[in-house]
Amino acid sequence: MAKKKKRDIYSGIVEKNRRGFGFVKCEEMDRDIFVSAASMNGAMNGDEVEVDLMPEYLWKDSPEGIVTRIISRNTVEVVGTFEKSKKFGFVVPESKRQKEDIFVRKKDFSGAKRGDKVVVQIIKYPDRKNSAEGHISEIISRFGQPGGDIKALARSYGMRDTFPSRVSAEAKAMKKRGVREEDLKGRRDLRKKTLFTIDGKDSKDFDDAVSIEILENGNYLLGVHIADVAHYVSEGGALDREAAKRGTSVYLIDYVVPMLPKALSNNICSLNPHEDRLALSVDMEITGEGEVVNHEIYESVINSSERLVYDDVSDILENKDEDLLKKYDHIKRDLFNMKDLAETLRKNRESKGSLDFDLDESYIRLDENGVPVSVEVASRRIANRMIEEFMLLANETVAEHFYWMDIPFIYRVHEKPALEKMERLKVFLQSFGIRLRGSEGNIHPKALSDVLDQVKGKTNENIVNTVTLRSMQKAYYSTSCEGHFGLAMKYYCHFTSPIRRYPDLMIHRIIKTVIKGKLGEERREIFESAAENAAKTSSDAERKAVEAEREVEKMKKAEYMSYHIGERFNGIISGITGFGIYVQLENTVEGFIRIDSLYDDYYDHIEEKYMLIGRHTRKIYKLGDKIDIIVDDVDTDRNEIDFIVADLK
Repeated sequence: MAKKKKRDIYSGIVEKNRRGFGFVKCEEMDRDIFVSAASMNGAMNGDEVEVDLMPEYLWKDSPEGIVTRIISRNTVEVVGTFEKSKKFGFVVPESKRQKEDIFVRKKDFSGAKRGDKVVVQIIKYPDRKNSAEGHISEIISRFGQPGGDIKALARSYGMRDTFPSRVSAEAKAMKKRGVREEDLKGRRDLRKKTLFTIDGKDSKDFDDAVSIEILENGNYLLGVHIADVAHYVSEGGALDREAAKRGTSVYLIDYVVPMLPKALSNNICSLNPHEDRLALSVDMEITGEGEVVNHEIYESVINSSERLVYDDVSDILENKDEDLLKKYDHIKRDLFNMKDLAETLRKNRESKGSLDFDLDESYIRLDENGVPVSVEVASRRIANRMIEEFMLLANETVAEHFYWMDIPFIYRVHEKPALEKMERLKVFLQSFGIRLRGSEGNIHPKALSDVLDQVKGKTNENIVNTVTLRSMQKAYYSTSCEGHFGLAMKYYCHFTSPIRRYPDLMIHRIIKTVIKGKLGEERREIFESAAENAAKTSSDAERKAVEAEREVEKMKKAEYMSYHIGERFNGIISGITGFGIYVQLENTVEGFIRIDSLYDDYYDHIEEKYMLIGRHTRKIYKLGDKIDIIVDDVDTDRNEIDFIVADLK
């Protein structure tokens, strides 16, 4: 916790850049304190330091200071690539926030060879003159071993795909236990009910199944059945403590760092077809207008009829694929009823102002050696959207139910956008001739939804969607129900993925306690404390997971483009700065055109209009313009991709 020591001396945590400079986050200052590389004085990323603030007349864009004392060291190990000579070696850090190499003496090589991805334990911290020193404690992967780069990056974030022996033993015991007759006591038996899972073709764990009926009154009865993970993860046990610490599963292209061991996530807790499984079910009676008029939440035992794949279901619903219709004749009516219901739910949600950011997401395919062979836009077809609608509704229904019961719970909160971000967004949208209705301090989700509708199908759709999304606050977990601005929902939680998200597992435990009538005052107090801790640690874990996922994506996109230097691509201008132009290609890869490569003129940056204008030619580069580029250079160490304008070459 940062606090002021005395006049002009502050303390806080260092966040460093790969180039060596960084910022100290300090609560006593309204802005972070900039520290140059020369003024770090041996501080490493994450250290708590004392900073002496420089005189204000020396500042540039932000307060500047000098590290005068390191209060505490918060780095005990560094992940990186091992390089060596005959007598010594050093580790080049994987993290973009760690600039300095770690010196390693020959006696501390521990069998590491040049190019290996390793973990080095710090045995001597850096000072003003000397580098940090360490010994190799773990070899993550040997040089050239497939997937080593992704594993090393994950490990640099503290993520491991292996589990402590006690956790693994507990998971295997639960797998062996399976579904027993005594587990069915008090559960509703849905094993003869037609229900099924719909997931990606590569999915290994299935934590949600769906069912549908048409009632006599014409209403739909939608069932969402979620794996009862809490039944197998005992509160306070080794499994529970490890899952709470991890907070979430992390998906790094083809490498997964799971929250729970495979003995649970891919086995007894996965709703595999034609196998009895324990579940927590939500039945929702829904009118033809998409309103939930009745609901019920209960423990169940199910047996999934089918393991369906998004693309197959989409081919049935979009293309009426004859072979697939014949194969799934026994459930095709359910699928078409689900399609109709999902469309109604979507229209109903959008009418309330719920935002649907239809962004182009990347699908990166790696070969058996971990080399990226293609970067494409991931498909988000009708089946994907259908399941999304059902999960959104289940999450909202559960959140509202337990909000009114006034018991400890974990909600998913998305606050209203900050005033200054809305001001910038208004200016940005004006550059496209789009008016954002409402005052900056009182923007309704419907106003933003209308903006997204205006650009749907246009060339600038992805840019407007991206910038609008970046103008939003980050969603987080909280024990206070503050609503979800982006979804235009007053009540919202995460209930549907307990295999891969700890808040879902936590609220399952609360729900089951309530269903069994065991929420006494003592349990309430325990849940209040546990929910607070889970909300904070899971929010932190989610932020770290998102950052790691982005870094891996950038790394593999840069590697992919390094094989295409000199080639021509079509793109759209996605950003304008005084230093140059960002261009996003059709395959979602983004690169940068440096302003000094625009040699046909001298270009002025018109910041408020998001454009560059040539002084003599009056040539304009502006956001959303189509542009042809040539890949000029790729720095795979920094994951930076340089383009040049094709017709200037």
